Amino acid sequence: MTQLFLLFNHQLTPQQEADAKESLGVQQTISLPADIQQLWGQIPPELTSLSDYLRPVQAWLQNQAAAGDFVLIQGDFGACCSMVHAAFRLNLIPIYATTRREAVEDHLPDGTVQLTHQFRHVIFRKYDNLSDDQVAC
Repeated sequence: MTQLFLLFNHQLTPQQEADAKESLGVQQTISLPADIQQLWGQIPPELTSLSDYLRPVQAWLQNQAAAGDFVLIQGDFGACCSMVHAAFRLNLIPIYATTRREAVEDHLPDGTVQLTHQFRHVIFRKYDNLSDDQVAC
């Protein structure tokens, strides 16, 4: 059974759930447990290294996922970079969601302009597994 582990700070939209099933063959989505979600969602900006901080996230993923499962990884740039590398080491498939941003301008009677942005899911994209001699994050 192909699983999708959600390593990000949002809920999947119905469109994303449908796309995961259709394009990736995902049969089950797995959210982070509350304690791991708290770690992932509140990464302290003053940390100079994330190695120790992310150890529980990596351990949870290693214990729960099987080779060939997908991991949706989005969030803090450095944490994402670290977890993408960890996913590859665990023979998982790290992905991220791409979106199309649509902006709507409303010109209001008082002369101001209200700008509203809507983000629409497009696809899930695999992270590239770069070799040591290529540029990496």
